[in-house]
Amino acid sequence: MNNLTNIEPVNKELNLVKYETVDIKNLIYCIRGKQVMLDSDVAMLYHYQTKRINETVIRNKERFPENFCFQLTEDEFSCLRSQFATSNDKENNWSQFATSSKNDNSKHRGKKYLPYVFTEQGIAMLSGLLKNEIAVQVSINIMNAFVEMRKFISINGQVFERLTNVEYRLLEHDNKFNQIFNELQKNKEQEFKQKIFFKGQIWDSYELIIDIIKTAQSKIVIIDNYIDDTILKMIQKKNKNVEVIILTSQNCNITKLDIKKFNEQYGVLKIELTDKFHDRFIIIDNKELYHCGASLKDLGKKCFGINKIEEIEFIENIIK
Repeated sequence: MNNLTNIEPVNKELNLVKYETVDIKNLIYCIRGKQVMLDSDVAMLYHYQTKRINETVIRNKERFPENFCFQLTEDEFSCLRSQFATSNDKENNWSQFATSSKNDNSKHRGKKYLPYVFTEQGIAMLSGLLKNEIAVQVSINIMNAFVEMRKFISINGQVFERLTNVEYRLLEHDNKFNQIFNELQKNKEQEFKQKIFFKGQIWDSYELIIDIIKTAQSKIVIIDNYIDDTILKMIQKKNKNVEVIILTSQNCNITKLDIKKFNEQYGVLKIELTDKFHDRFIIIDNKELYHCGASLKDLGKKCFGINKIEEIEFIENIIK
């Protein structure tokens, strides 16, 4: 056979090493539902450079369909690397692969090398193209290793299935725990007795008001004599279907058209004029009462405070 279908071993200086079936089994991985071996491991076993192995595959594409040989994706390669990082048994294999990748001519690998992997059929096809005195025995050992792996998976299939189910359950529990933890953190952040903001803390004070607005599940009452259309940008952050009632003075410059357009997208907004109040208040779901020392349109322009009033009976008197 000519050089297009046969390759000469280039690692002749290596001492011949006998790889037993038990050693080769540690080089077999399951990817895309197939048992495969990395091109660098195949090259190591046959005493070739990895690039020579891959060059042969490229020159003989018709002999290596996808169920014989395929190149890993970036996600598959990343997942495989994580397996190497967490497996003591295969730590040396990864070191071998990294060394092989570094030593091989980089022009054959591209900017970021994604390795090829061979199935049992692919290795059988490859072995027929090799000119190497150890190829026959290595090929036999590789085939035996694949057979042993199939037996192992078959015998322990139920165990693997149970482990997979346990892993899924643990992931579900982790997700639920994270949700609970996030909710607890959220509630912890939202609860406060009082807060003072100094001149210039515009965003911080605005963010706190938005957080208060987001806690409402049914109704928000805002009492502020000096609001303008910036209040609309705040209350659009509310939860869906939450009703908003704004009690303000005659100085309000929000038009009926503003209210109509807002309601068409964000839901119920009502503005009622009154001269009953001097200070600013926010009432959430008729259960929580906040006193704000500054108008909502002037947050952070001067030093002011926000206080949560614990006496719930005040709410009834305010909204009468």
